[in-house]
Amino acid sequence: MSEVVFRAATLDDVAALHPLIERAYRGDTAKVGWTHEADLLFDTRISAEELSALIADPDRVVLLAYRDDVLIGCVQVARASEDLAYLGMLTVEPTQQAFGLGRRLLAAAEAKAVSRFGARRMEMTVINRRAELIAWYERRGYGPTGETRPFPVDPPRPELDFVVLEKAL
Repeated sequence: MSEVVFRAATLDDVAALHPLIERAYRGDTAKVGWTHEADLLFDTRISAEELSALIADPDRVVLLAYRDDVLIGCVQVARASEDLAYLGMLTVEPTQQAFGLGRRLLAAAEAKAVSRFGARRMEMTVINRRAELIAWYERRGYGPTGETRPFPVDPPRPELDFVVLEKAL
């Protein structure tokens, strides 16, 4: 397998990045992989406008992963506080899952949180009903904080909430 190259996203990447995120999280294409939310949620994961705003925000970085000049993954890192970064939108092309790219994206995000934001801790939120995904993060050093946060949908869906996980960097 050829080398994976990481770089920060720019606004020029939105047209390629947006469909990757949608097919990894929603719809039948997502079901090829194991990290999807397609059985729980049916709306869009993120709009192109929201994605553009994330990329333009100086307190965030979206890292892209390429293999052979093909976009195969991404992850967002955001400054949350003086020593805390937030990890979100860890995305792997569904056909590329289970080959270690998620672990590599996670490591790249943690390194970027330290180098760009001076973070000493990283937190994330995972839908409470995603036990296999929570377990995957726990195997990588993230632990539950005991905090939960409401899932941001209207109308509210009480059966869904976020579990907050955190790791020291």
